[in-house]
Amino acid sequence: MAPPKVPNAAAIKAKYHGQKITFIGDSVGNGHVRDLKLASRFSTDTGIKVNVVPHPAASDQAYADLVRNFSQKSSSIDVAMIDVVWPGAFAPYLVNLKPKLAKQAKIHAAGIVGADTVGGKLVAMPWFGDFGLLYYRTDLLKKYGYKAPPKAWSDLFKIAAKIQAGERKTNSSFSGFVFQGNAYEGLTCNALEWIASAGGGHYIDGGKVTIDNAKARTILDAMRSQIGKVTPRGVTSYQEDQTEHAFTSGDAAFARNWPYQYGISSAAGSKVKGKFSVTVLPHGAAGTSVATVGGWQLAVSKYSKHQSAAIEFVRYMTSKPVERFDAIFNSNVPTIPSLAFDKAVVRTNPYLKPATASVARVARPSKFLKTHYNEASKAIYQGINQILNGASASSQLPQIKSKLQQILQGA
Repeated sequence: MAPPKVPNAAAIKAKYHGQKITFIGDSVGNGHVRDLKLASRFSTDTGIKVNVVPHPAASDQAYADLVRNFSQKSSSIDVAMIDVVWPGAFAPYLVNLKPKLAKQAKIHAAGIVGADTVGGKLVAMPWFGDFGLLYYRTDLLKKYGYKAPPKAWSDLFKIAAKIQAGERKTNSSFSGFVFQGNAYEGLTCNALEWIASAGGGHYIDGGKVTIDNAKARTILDAMRSQIGKVTPRGVTSYQEDQTEHAFTSGDAAFARNWPYQYGISSAAGSKVKGKFSVTVLPHGAAGTSVATVGGWQLAVSKYSKHQSAAIEFVRYMTSKPVERFDAIFNSNVPTIPSLAFDKAVVRTNPYLKPATASVARVARPSKFLKTHYNEASKAIYQGINQILNGASASSQLPQIKSKLQQILQGA
């Protein structure tokens, strides 16, 4: 599939031909390949040269890199992809895109545009969305006598254990369940789904730290009890790519990951092509299925020496034809609602069907923590990683709560 042409390319070329911009882009899955294809098309059509640099796979490290760049007022970055929870923190360092991109912003989901608007300024443009999904092997459910994927976490553990026991007779590397258990932002997202789906809140609710409660302790201890049992012992070091590799290689019955994995697991060479599906994540005993809101935006640094050329690149990358390309090529969730009705998009991204896409979304508490979000998330994922590695929830949650309260006071 070829990337779409750049609209109004001749006019852009006449103004900015020969200028060079640097784009800090994706690194997960086939995201970098997608970025290179789109940047190449943009450069061919406009004469603007785009240097594509993948950011670190761990989003908190990507955040730290941007903090360092902006604090130095460096012009080395022109366009950067930023996490959905970062606009508030980076707003002072970003160009207001409203004068040039307000019209285009209207075709995107209003809620995301609202999150990208800080102090009345549109500091970023929606690029693609994300939400947590449960990937499962349809062939193995059938083989072991199950008619449907698990609804509750307790059911997942039982089914995963049964399938794992059977599959390990011929594949010693096989595990029941894989997820993002490393001490990084991905674990903050995974654990939010566990806790919220068990009725244990969202870390911070109504401006108060709520993480240390009985329901949170119960679900976190339940997850800890499965490490090395139905998960690989090393899952506590897994990020997105390790999760995807395990599932796509045929070494896992269930996986929690973002939608981008769908395209990779469906591609030629995947050992599970045609043998898997996706559904909503399980829930705890006293809750309902939820999915953490993820997603990425594109922003222009106010220290860029080529802001106008950079804005034209953002205009192209967040256009409807490019979002359609992204969805089909890389299983990215469109932030343009009308694309959810595009037949080609839905055919390649079945998770956009209402039964899955309508799952309740839960948000990380960035609105309460503002510029201190990254610090707070670190306290969360480090503490929860300790739980997964053997510590009891009752020993860790009070410490996380104390750290969050201190950070919240500073925010």
